[in-house]
Amino acid sequence: MRSIFYPAHSRRLRITFWDFVAAPLFLFLFVLFALSAKGMFAPLQTMQSTPISLDPAYLPGYALRTTLRLFLALIPSMLFTLVVGTLAAKSRRAEQFVMPLLDILQSVPVLGYISFTVTAFLTLFPGSMFGVECAALFAVFTGQVWNMTFSLYQSLKSLPNELSEASAVFRLTVWQKFWRVELPFAAPGLLWNTMMSMSGGWFFIVASEAITVGDKEFTLPGVGSYVNLAILQRDLGAVGWAVLAMAVVIVLYDQLFFRPLVAWADKFKYELSAGVRPPSSWFLNLLKRAGLLKQVSGRIGSIAGRFMMLRLGPLCAVDAGEPRPTSSGDRVFQVVAALAALGGAYGVFLFIDASVGWDEVGKTFILGMYTGLRVLALIVLSCLIWTPVGVAVGLRPKLAETVQTLAQFLSAFPANLIYPVAVVAIVTWGLNSEIWVTAVMMLGAQWYIMFNVIAGAAAIPNDLLEACGVFRIKGWIWWRRVVIPAIFPYLITGALTAWGGVWNASIVAEYMTWGRDEVQADGLGYYIAYYTDKGDFAKIALGVGMMSLIVVLVNRFGWRRLYEISADKLRMG
Repeated sequence: MRSIFYPAHSRRLRITFWDFVAAPLFLFLFVLFALSAKGMFAPLQTMQSTPISLDPAYLPGYALRTTLRLFLALIPSMLFTLVVGTLAAKSRRAEQFVMPLLDILQSVPVLGYISFTVTAFLTLFPGSMFGVECAALFAVFTGQVWNMTFSLYQSLKSLPNELSEASAVFRLTVWQKFWRVELPFAAPGLLWNTMMSMSGGWFFIVASEAITVGDKEFTLPGVGSYVNLAILQRDLGAVGWAVLAMAVVIVLYDQLFFRPLVAWADKFKYELSAGVRPPSSWFLNLLKRAGLLKQVSGRIGSIAGRFMMLRLGPLCAVDAGEPRPTSSGDRVFQVVAALAALGGAYGVFLFIDASVGWDEVGKTFILGMYTGLRVLALIVLSCLIWTPVGVAVGLRPKLAETVQTLAQFLSAFPANLIYPVAVVAIVTWGLNSEIWVTAVMMLGAQWYIMFNVIAGAAAIPNDLLEACGVFRIKGWIWWRRVVIPAIFPYLITGALTAWGGVWNASIVAEYMTWGRDEVQADGLGYYIAYYTDKGDFAKIALGVGMMSLIVVLVNRFGWRRLYEISADKLRMG
């Protein structure tokens, strides 16, 4: 695995032909995003004076605003991932607090509290569209951040032992080890999950760009609000134009951003021999040929390299692998956590007794079991379908380049654009909504699993694959001894994030409408959606709380155990 830093650069200024290609492109993109960002700070009255139009001529501007929101939300998502994911992986006490908290946060439905965040941000930025923009960014952030954090956590927990030993031998500090060893090792998987986060953000964009708070409606200019208006007016032509705009945007940021990163991150792949066909990117090759840009990036890289090589923190030590004895600090932490849990339980008891009643709790629990069975069924089915497909794609870089853009488009395709078709099909053909709602929910969950399996297969060392070829290891033995252990941590990360994401999707999938037609399915998602329309905040809180409780319990006693197996028994190296 090569260094994360740039090579030494020459002091002599060298401009090539490719600089005259790259510089105008960067300048053009900068001007576009700067003009788009300027509109985010306009007065709130601008929203009423310029309503959303279904004229396709407005779509390029709407697409630019939406893309800007997706990338802006990616910045705090990455910062959160680096801080919280690393803290959870390296500190036992932090892990005991952070991981259950992440389980709760990823299970709390964004669509259930977005109206509250709009009110809060409008209070912070009165009279400005920036308050509504912040609420939309927060919604996209909550849709992006969880699978990125779980990916980094999984990679750090499954770091090969020889890399830890090498860090100790070279007397790296904890700070240096993170930047020189751990983050490069985690980079390929984190990158694929970042792509999934961008794609998943499209679902929340549709919900967050058109927000209703009481009798007020806030519509931000963007593809999401365009789609929302098209659905309300049942304009299939406008929906088609929105899909086309999404496709163009995804192809552009895949070619100009993600594909260069995938090709660049291949050098961090943990292996002893180079791959036969490493991933490539025409845009990355263009940037490498631009002499001035290469020198500027080299200088920035050298400054970043000095920062990353600061000798901060203690020296790395090799973990013996044995559990450390419980200290007095651990006991204090456990007592404080237990007291906090008891206080929270008492508060919940008072709320239930005063606001909803215990019969309603039993009802939500049964509905939660219905939704839980649907979610579990589609997770298992998605794993069976997409594991072999993801492995086939991940082991073939050229095929991955072809599939990457298509997969991003399909995973970014907002599920609520499919719901009208599903409603019409279920009503017209008299299908069982309790069963077919599960198929609709699967459309959003399967991509988490596929992206993570591709990342896991792409991370299999090439020397291991060559050894399998030499010893003629094929068939089921190849899967059981090589592939499954290698991709298992990634598969668990994908299934875990899909598990949390599908609970969110159940709110809109178990209660779908298209004009006068509607489809309902018994479940906790329908319960939350129904009482959201009724404005019964006590029952909304009960439904959200029950959903969070079920997700946390399953994560704690199911997914966490599988994480431990992947970190302890299936670690490579």
